[in-house]
Amino acid sequence: MDYYNVIKKELIDNEVYKRIKDYSKNKYELERYYNVGKLLVEAQGGEERAKYGDGLIREYSKRLILEVGKKYNYKTLLKIRKFYLFSQKVATMSRELTWSHYVELLKFDDVKIIDYYTKISIQQNLSVRELRSKIKSNEYERLDDKTKYKVINKEKATIEDNIKHPIVLKNIYDTRIITEKMLKNIILENIDDFLKELGNEFCYIGNEYRIKLGNRYNYIDILLFNIEFNCFVVIELKVTELKKEHIGQIQVYMNYIDRHVKKINHDKTVGIIIAKKDNKFVMEYCSNNKILRTIYELV
Repeated sequence: MDYYNVIKKELIDNEVYKRIKDYSKNKYELERYYNVGKLLVEAQGGEERAKYGDGLIREYSKRLILEVGKKYNYKTLLKIRKFYLFSQKVATMSRELTWSHYVELLKFDDVKIIDYYTKISIQQNLSVRELRSKIKSNEYERLDDKTKYKVINKEKATIEDNIKHPIVLKNIYDTRIITEKMLKNIILENIDDFLKELGNEFCYIGNEYRIKLGNRYNYIDILLFNIEFNCFVVIELKVTELKKEHIGQIQVYMNYIDRHVKKINHDKTVGIIIAKKDNKFVMEYCSNNKILRTIYELV
């Protein structure tokens, strides 16, 4: 087979199709790149031999730059070949994503990481910019193995599964000494990013949410509502290590919301303690599985 001219034809067809056809051109482009990647591997003598030596791809790229366009350089052909190779290993190489999405994903060599980001890009309809932001924040690394497994296998997740560990916050005060009030302001300054760190479909209700216990007023740091799980979510912020008294405090606030705020059609309130440092020993003796915790990290 004259591999070079077959590859050249695939790429020229792709360029022509992109100019004259809007409908499903993304699918067409991915199919062309899949075919080109397959041809490149075959031209190199198969998948095993394709791992070693890229002289043929360098030769093809020089010719394609002159005959088709500058975009088909050596690095682009490597990405196209890698796209094909990962397509053989990852079940979720979806035509719903664009080539620009895959350019971000193909920076990884770990199939599990590519599979995870592919799944959430489809599930959450992420733009390339949003995907890049999640990758930059190391979202995959900040989820536990149970959550990764659920996402990849399309199992139903819980609120706890989606909470990042740690939650990453931008330090607008540029100081290492942070009070609870400052921490709350950091969150409120970037409330959209904070909600994404917790997971999906959170709505902001208010901060310093006032409740009356007997003759005294108390204030919940942040009150949210989760649409997917149909429940209120109490957020308590702590700039210390997680302590046992924090469990008792948030439990009281959750009970209040359940008794006086939630409607009959709502599920029971969830509480999330966000502390500077974790304390797994305290949580071992917490019998309420609606009380969750994570830590924060300032960047």
